[in-house]
Amino acid sequence: MTAVLETAGSPAVSARSRLIPAAARVLPWLFPAAALVAGLLQTDVSGRDIAVYAVYFALGVVLPGTLVHRAVRGSRGNWPEDLGLGAATGMLLLLGGWALAAALDWFWLLPWWPALIGALFLAVPGLRRHWRIAEPRPLPALWSWIVAGGLLLVVVVAYPNWVRSPLPPAGGSLYQDLLYHLALVHEMTRAMPFQVPQVAGETLHYHYLSDADIAVGSMITGIDPAVVLLRLWFVPVAGVAIFVCAALIRELSGRWWAGAGGGVAAILAFPLLLGSPVTPIGVIPISFVSPSQTYVLGLLGLLIVFAVDVLRGRPLRWGWVAIFPLALAVAGSKSSALPPFLAGLAAALLIVLLRERRRLLPVLGLFALVLAAVVVGFRLFAGGGAGTLKLEPLAVLYWVAPYRQTLGREDTIEVPYGVEHAGLTGGVFLAGLLIWWVIMQAPRMLGVAGLALGRTRREPAAWLFAGMITAGAGAAYLLWHPSASQNYFYLCAIPFGTVLTAWLLADQARSLRPVVAGAIAGGLWAAVAPKVPAPKPATEAGWAWALAEPLLLTAAVALVVAVIGLYLWRRRTGRLAWRAIFPALIAAVLMAGLVGSAQQQARGVVSAVRWSHSDRPALDRERVIQPQEMRAAAWLDQHAGRYDLVATNVHCRPIAGTPECDARAFWVAGLGGRRTLVESWGYTDSAVAAEGVNGKRYMYQPAPDQAAYQLNQRVFAAGRPADVAELKRRYGVKWLFGDDRAPGGVSAGLAATATLRYRSGPVSVYQLT
Repeated sequence: MTAVLETAGSPAVSARSRLIPAAARVLPWLFPAAALVAGLLQTDVSGRDIAVYAVYFALGVVLPGTLVHRAVRGSRGNWPEDLGLGAATGMLLLLGGWALAAALDWFWLLPWWPALIGALFLAVPGLRRHWRIAEPRPLPALWSWIVAGGLLLVVVVAYPNWVRSPLPPAGGSLYQDLLYHLALVHEMTRAMPFQVPQVAGETLHYHYLSDADIAVGSMITGIDPAVVLLRLWFVPVAGVAIFVCAALIRELSGRWWAGAGGGVAAILAFPLLLGSPVTPIGVIPISFVSPSQTYVLGLLGLLIVFAVDVLRGRPLRWGWVAIFPLALAVAGSKSSALPPFLAGLAAALLIVLLRERRRLLPVLGLFALVLAAVVVGFRLFAGGGAGTLKLEPLAVLYWVAPYRQTLGREDTIEVPYGVEHAGLTGGVFLAGLLIWWVIMQAPRMLGVAGLALGRTRREPAAWLFAGMITAGAGAAYLLWHPSASQNYFYLCAIPFGTVLTAWLLADQARSLRPVVAGAIAGGLWAAVAPKVPAPKPATEAGWAWALAEPLLLTAAVALVVAVIGLYLWRRRTGRLAWRAIFPALIAAVLMAGLVGSAQQQARGVVSAVRWSHSDRPALDRERVIQPQEMRAAAWLDQHAGRYDLVATNVHCRPIAGTPECDARAFWVAGLGGRRTLVESWGYTDSAVAAEGVNGKRYMYQPAPDQAAYQLNQRVFAAGRPADVAELKRRYGVKWLFGDDRAPGGVSAGLAATATLRYRSGPVSVYQLT
């Protein structure tokens, strides 16, 4: 017996007993990590690049951010939430380092910036304690499994985009916005002030901080910017948003399960689908093709974490220093993110004024700092697209099939004739569409309806979230933008509407039984609900029934399930559990949104795999960038100086063969990494502001500087020495990137006046000396 006791108490046994729980805590995270690595390897990312970027993100973003967040706000008592909030803080710190480097042109500073922060926390005795958790309050293992499942779903979201976005120089068709952002990533490696890289000399007014973050990752790791943007960056940044929302919900509700499930739903849940023939606008808030939309969510969530502290009367202390730069970072990441937050803060301020006046001064201070960030951010980051926004109620319905196929048949993107001439019957149909949309958005909207119940209605923070989601939806339906970008007001608010719904669920649930039962029922119904086809012919009555049928069927099924559940519970306990119905309903709605999302994303993976093994569609072939063109752009990136200016005859998408030029090519500046005199101007302030002029969409408007454009075209079409000399003298052009596939081709005479440095397929690259 003594021997047994001695063995049990030996150091080896004690070490094993500590090792087993540690391994169990790590196990859930291995699944999304393995899926991420496998997906990246399968889509042409090297193992070295994966490892280097992982080390950079851990040591350059998460570690310094965690130390600073703990110093400013304290530890959450567990590693996952500390690291998640720390990663969002680290993103802000990196922006600060990048801004300093770009202002002084000291980009050599960037690799040392995280190290300086770490060294500070090692050198200062009072800061060393933040390297560890003094009072551990670990989360249950199930929390980790739920959040790890959400990260796995993020990989599933990303994979089809990886498959369809070839890495240069493989050749292929890349979505124009990704090429636009890639050019901005290169621009962020140059000193301030920034220019529009596709139209050199034009001041850049755009929410470009997501591009700055990608640029920092590329500069520190040495990984090609295209690999960072198209592969490595999306999943960790979207994952940070999940962790921040999960920590926020647990802090609001005090329930770990609400934090885990609600955090995943906030970022990944769809609106309800229920077999509907159309998906409601406003799907999920992350988007592979909109880096700015994905990037802003973690920063906005972190700002809301600080705002909740203020609204609940907690002292911020050093946290006040972070409010303005954090709000300004949000404004510079996505210009549509701060206005809904400011509207929500105004709603919370009103509640504080009525009920919690002792908190009024700090809340007013918070509001003033955010308002200042809105004003400064508008001056620094907002461009012509923001000026194009105008009041046009229900203009967003142009993008909704039931409207477009009925009342909106005669609409143009600028004029909603169907809304203006709806009449009584049409007005009823429009009202029905809006009611249907609100119901289908239940995962995000149910928390607003629940403000009449429970303790949440007395919380200023609850009114913050309600104001955000209401303002976001209101902006989407009241404003007009030529590319439907008013939707981004709603997309930025979606996670925090879901936060309110999850908080309401935690407030209403007396036990986990109705939550689990509702989640199972909602998930099963989302998986098996019969698909309702679109009506043929497309009439108002046909669409009304096609939209109503899934709702009526779902209501009937829910009623039957509820009655059976209440009956069985009464047989078992002798009591009717009426109070369990509402939390079960909320859980069902959230789980239905998650299951619907998982189904759609899984279909996307299957479709992408089939696509990769099949012939590309004709449209894809028309817009393809040839491998030789990509190699020429890569050569230019390697040999041109950082500030060298390039002239090109590539302007249109597709490169040729259409009567009008869709000026959104962007690939010469994006893949070549250098400013171009005039490549593609479709997203410039002047082009977007000219939407509708002469009956043309903004992307078909003429080049803004016609003198530069005409000279540019003459150089490539004729190659006259005088024109080449004028191009160099007036604009400082040092390289000519000519593509034979572009209209007019490339004149053979250029070889007599410029030095041919590289030729690849249809591309000739000349240097002007």
